[in-house]
Amino acid sequence: MAAYRRLEANEVGEVTVVRFRDQKILDDLNIQELGQELFGLVEGENRTKLLLNFSGVNFLSSSALGKLITLDKKVKAAGGTLKLCRIRPEIYEVFAITKLNRLFDIKDEEADALAAF
Repeated sequence: MAAYRRLEANEVGEVTVVRFRDQKILDDLNIQELGQELFGLVEGENRTKLLLNFSGVNFLSSSALGKLITLDKKVKAAGGTLKLCRIRPEIYEVFAITKLNRLFDIKDEEADALAAF
């Protein structure tokens, strides 16, 4: 598996579990790099079962949400599944306000998300 600056990716069975290295995903340059790394998992490494674990993330900008929407489209186009877990309540509120909680399959715990694949 490739080395990433913004992500940490591990295999759990057939699922690629992604954790974020940054607590605050706000800076546009970092978000561009994050997007490239996430898209590379799907397009470059053919990983079609992705679980994004947000346990270490305290802040998430709206442009980061845009990258997640694009990632969801890429995963679905590849015939895969994207799930999210461990999202802090204050970040989940942004997903709810923007109705993205309906787009994404969001679980409280990583184990619950892994069991749902």
